Amino acid sequence: MPDRPRRTRGERAGGDARSLRASNLDAILRVVMQRHEAFTRAELVAATGLSSPTVGSLLSELSERGLLRDLGPGPSSGGRRPSFMEFDARHGFVAGIDLGPATTRLAIADLRGERTALRVLPTADGLRPRELLEREAHVPPGRLLAVGAAAPGAVDPHKDTVTLAPNLPGWSRVPMRRILQHALETPVVVENDVNLAVLGERWKGAARGHDTCVFINLDAGIGAGIVVNGALHRGHHSLAGEIGLMCMGPQFLERDFGNRGCLETLAGQDALAAHWPDARGRAPELWLPALFQASERGRRGARQAVLETARLIGIAAANLSLVLDPSLIVLGGSLATHGPALVREVRRIVEECLPTPARVVVSVLGEEAPLWGSLLVADEAAQERLHLTLRTAASFAPSSSGSPRTGRR
Repeated sequence: MPDRPRRTRGERAGGDARSLRASNLDAILRVVMQRHEAFTRAELVAATGLSSPTVGSLLSELSERGLLRDLGPGPSSGGRRPSFMEFDARHGFVAGIDLGPATTRLAIADLRGERTALRVLPTADGLRPRELLEREAHVPPGRLLAVGAAAPGAVDPHKDTVTLAPNLPGWSRVPMRRILQHALETPVVVENDVNLAVLGERWKGAARGHDTCVFINLDAGIGAGIVVNGALHRGHHSLAGEIGLMCMGPQFLERDFGNRGCLETLAGQDALAAHWPDARGRAPELWLPALFQASERGRRGARQAVLETARLIGIAAANLSLVLDPSLIVLGGSLATHGPALVREVRRIVEECLPTPARVVVSVLGEEAPLWGSLLVADEAAQERLHLTLRTAASFAPSSSGSPRTGRR
């Protein structure tokens, strides 16, 4: 076997230097992206523990790559005026797509999570994803770093495939990530819409600061998004939170419980409509407000329908709380939005059933909760993409010159 060529000490040192620079570049980018205010080189030296020349060299590279914005010198405190800079949140953009049975929401945000565009259109409109982004959101070419997509159904997290979406005919085993990545030519993350709703509420809504919390969606279907110790909980079969399938009584076990005795069948929007004659043949947005108004006025049939529905949902929420012990339960969807009486009754049931009940609140983000969640996972994917790009460039750069300096596209 021929001898392999030996590396010289200089070659090993060069490799080590490149690796160290890549590590330092990655570390300083993380600090920079976490700072929402302007900063100086001295502040980053203190935050990272790196030497001032090293920090200066790394900041120069980040600046030349378009990741930093120079703000010029600030006021003097007796010596040389410090130079301020900030992370350029519009170096790139992310997109969120919330695919619903009736409407699809599209949003664009910068790398700070500030939304720059929003578009709501009928799901059957026929406008393709690339056309949506180019025509409606005006994202510059090459600047879309990642996309998050919310699907109204079960999602295989390993393949980002929509395995089943009951409210979207024909959506079974749909490779949603592959379709979107091909159309948009950028990384895509696909997740169940209720899972994204709980992430959205933790980021921008009612669940900020809660590490273990639940979002319960009360709409045509009933489902829950669950966060445990700060992480989304999907379960072994990615079915965690499918509380619409909960069996609500032993009498249903031998009677085809999936069609008769599960929570969604007994307390979903269709079940409520069956108790309200004015709902027959009308869209929910036309009859739901009237039903809840009638309940608030004390109309017997309406009040009874709302209370029965709320009690079933309350029992399910209380049972879920006993398993997870969340600090907060967020109620979303049309039943929560239009039904203050329903929310009050759910809260009462939870407080009555539990020794230390979780607080029950209504969603702050409303219908946009899954969209904000999709922007969050897109933002996380975009940040990781930036880190990987910088690490790779620094690792392969000539050791004599550090790493290549290229401007933003």
